[in-house]
Amino acid sequence: MSKRDDLIEKYAADIKDKFGESADMDLLKKVTVGLGPSIYNLDASKVSGGDQKELDTVKNNYLIKKLGLNDGSELDDAIKGVMDKYGSSNKNKHRAVIYYMLCKHFKKASIYK
Repeated sequence: MSKRDDLIEKYAADIKDKFGESADMDLLKKVTVGLGPSIYNLDASKVSGGDQKELDTVKNNYLIKKLGLNDGSELDDAIKGVMDKYGSSNKNKHRAVIYYMLCKHFKKASIYK
């Protein structure tokens, strides 16, 4: 297995453990591939739930630019919901998992087709 495949398996386990659902492996792989080499960088591969700058990056670069959503409070609410489910005490919030969960929340999987 490649390093990317190992990471995707880790992300799928996180989705199962933290969110109580089985990952759509095809979508998870596409979201992960879409993140490019950042998944291999310890800092870039994670999102700090307590850092507003990081949360703004998720909103602006992913939800608005990538998924094509309009800015609004529902974006902030969705990010907060995913972060809360992931667990505030969990220091390892993987960017790929957060993006995957937000993609599912907004029903935007077609972006990756």
